[in-house]
Amino acid sequence: MKDVREYVLKTPAGGVKKYDHDALCDYLGVDDRSRVIFEQGVGREAIVRVYPANPLMSMRSIRLEDLLLDDRGFITIGSYYDGIPLRFRLFDPRTGNAQRAAVFGTTGAGKSRLVQAILVACKLSGIVVHLADLKSGQSVPEANGQVATRVTTQFETILMLRGLVAEAHRRMKAYAEMGRSGFVKDDPDPLVYGIVDEANRLLEKGAPFREEGAYLIKELGRTGRSVGVGIIIAAQAGHLEELGGSDTLRAMLKEGEVVLLRWSSGMMQQLVGDGLVPRGEALQPIPKVVGRVQRVRRYNEAAKEDVDDVNSQGMLYHLTASRPTSMARTFVVGSVAPCTGYDPVILDLYGPAAPPGVPIELELYLTPKEVVAGYTVDSPAPDGPGGAATTTPDHAEAGGAAPAVPAGPVSTAQRILALLPPDGLAEIDLRQALNADGYGEVKRGTLRTTISLLRNEGKIARPDSSRLIIPVPAD
Repeated sequence: MKDVREYVLKTPAGGVKKYDHDALCDYLGVDDRSRVIFEQGVGREAIVRVYPANPLMSMRSIRLEDLLLDDRGFITIGSYYDGIPLRFRLFDPRTGNAQRAAVFGTTGAGKSRLVQAILVACKLSGIVVHLADLKSGQSVPEANGQVATRVTTQFETILMLRGLVAEAHRRMKAYAEMGRSGFVKDDPDPLVYGIVDEANRLLEKGAPFREEGAYLIKELGRTGRSVGVGIIIAAQAGHLEELGGSDTLRAMLKEGEVVLLRWSSGMMQQLVGDGLVPRGEALQPIPKVVGRVQRVRRYNEAAKEDVDDVNSQGMLYHLTASRPTSMARTFVVGSVAPCTGYDPVILDLYGPAAPPGVPIELELYLTPKEVVAGYTVDSPAPDGPGGAATTTPDHAEAGGAAPAVPAGPVSTAQRILALLPPDGLAEIDLRQALNADGYGEVKRGTLRTTISLLRNEGKIARPDSSRLIIPVPAD
């Protein structure tokens, strides 16, 4: 492209760890900071390009052909600043793996529009989606009727996630009996995704189901990948600790798809510390408004309003792609102006066909404790502080008798054996699972004593080469 100035720089060993974008623009004599693109290259090379206008200022609308899976399991969701397509992987046919993905960004950065594109792509490709829209259904309202399951409360989300984990465990056992070590799409099971939009509401400190939600998402990331049950979360957060703890997501994100839209400094520092941002913080900031130039004026000079400012919604870094430090932007998804109802452009993308798959029967995943308390899907536990503990049982209001408690594990030992998957769990994960199974908290000392007793009885084992606790099959 003519009129583009390009500078190739030699950097210190290991690349640029941090740089001052404003100072770079001042040195180059450029007022509009968004016209200057910095990209760290391989080794000791970096490139600075100065464009006549921000190359991401104008993006076309997304098309159906963009959202069809190619032969490598990718869809095209946008473009890098230099015109190279921005791709997002939904499935890896070489390994049979479902994806683990996270989309981070501040309010208005474009998370929900990207989620809409992913939902359309899943429907077009026969991927079954179970969706939680935790903004009371407002984040992606057009998805109503376009996915197999759609829930809008935290309690329903927990039931949905329990169902997804149960399906992953069912497949794991079934495939083991078949002698199959991996997932084959649609033979016999379809590719399935659990998608949680506004996941920060479920996982932030003080949320009533935070501990169980974090455990279930981690379990899906750990066991669902190889059996065709994926997990995608979209969240606004200043730090990974706001999403159930950094250890919950770190391993999942390092091997999944991570998209970073407009971010906070706290989130950036956490991603850098966890190694999710290569070569330090050498990412150009994404401003809220693109093309705005801050000017000073004299006392009697009339102020001039910048009427051509463009919101940066959709600008991002795809941190786990081959170009993690290259700025990109999603195509336009839906109408630019707000609509009085469902967005007709998004509805056209979904099309009239019924969504693949069948809904999760949420009632099947109520715990015995919740059944006794009378929780139902139609009148779930409230999402505020205190959660289920403040719900008035339905049978008490009706004056009827309490429902019978289904048979299930009672002792700590029985609970441990019921929760252990065939490939085992680490102690910290086992305790987290126990504290989320609805039977009350298990102290660390109690857990370790029970583990010791079960090992002496030959019911569980801890391989010398592993920190896992695994069940020993009965004779």
